[in-house]
Amino acid sequence: MGRHAERTALGREFGATDVIAERGGEGVERVRELTRGDGTHTVLECVGLKPALETAFDIVRDGGVVSRVGAPQYAEVPMDFGVFMRNVTLTGGVAPARAYIDELMPEVLDGTLQPGRVFDRSVGLGDIADGYRAMADREALKVMVRS
Repeated sequence: MGRHAERTALGREFGATDVIAERGGEGVERVRELTRGDGTHTVLECVGLKPALETAFDIVRDGGVVSRVGAPQYAEVPMDFGVFMRNVTLTGGVAPARAYIDELMPEVLDGTLQPGRVFDRSVGLGDIADGYRAMADREALKVMVRS
């Protein structure tokens, strides 16, 4: 689900078969149509705001899994008794980047390993705030910080 054209195009290149731009009830209804009313087996909620997590619970099928990944933008989780009674599992956590830095960072820095096509902008240490603004304003997918 998404409206950022560059992100959804990249998602299609990586194998996404359907992209849903609608939000709220319209988005939920579209997912239900695509899944013949069942909802999805698994939902990744990736550092969205509270409405994104609410949508995740609305589109996951009974017995499904919602995985909240990245750094949460808010503390409360709208997983009420109704969601609980549907046997929905909530899981997640931050990426364990520290576990891979020693091994991978030298290869990224010397160009041996390409970190991915999601990085479409680079900024220096003094421009980190501009990088975050560009991502928030949907001017960049992900920004790489270079020293």
